[in-house]
Amino acid sequence: MEDDPCPISPVVDLIFGRWSSQVLWVLTHHDRLRFTELQQRLPAVSPKVLTQRLRQLERDGLVTRTYHAEMPPRVEYEPTDLGRTLSPVFQTLVTWANSHLDQVIAARRRYDAAGPV
Repeated sequence: MEDDPCPISPVVDLIFGRWSSQVLWVLTHHDRLRFTELQQRLPAVSPKVLTQRLRQLERDGLVTRTYHAEMPPRVEYEPTDLGRTLSPVFQTLVTWANSHLDQVIAARRRYDAAGPV
């Protein structure tokens, strides 16, 4: 990683990998959810991919999984203290998006209208 000229690359890979930010967003806003509740809030992600993403986030220390040995068994996911530290990062991105996303969309339209060079 010392050769990487961008110091945020490891964080971008960690947080903004496919479905990671969405899972973290939902968990940081709802705190603790069962798998099915998470899936309802992220209907575009398949159960297999959601399971993979949750395992990776658990491995990275951002999400914790709690198994309750009851009938039927219950599993809950919640952000760890480390995962909760991402809330201000997400809020900064929301603020940026609210202020600048219109400009990005307009730039894309201009670019696309110009056609290939």
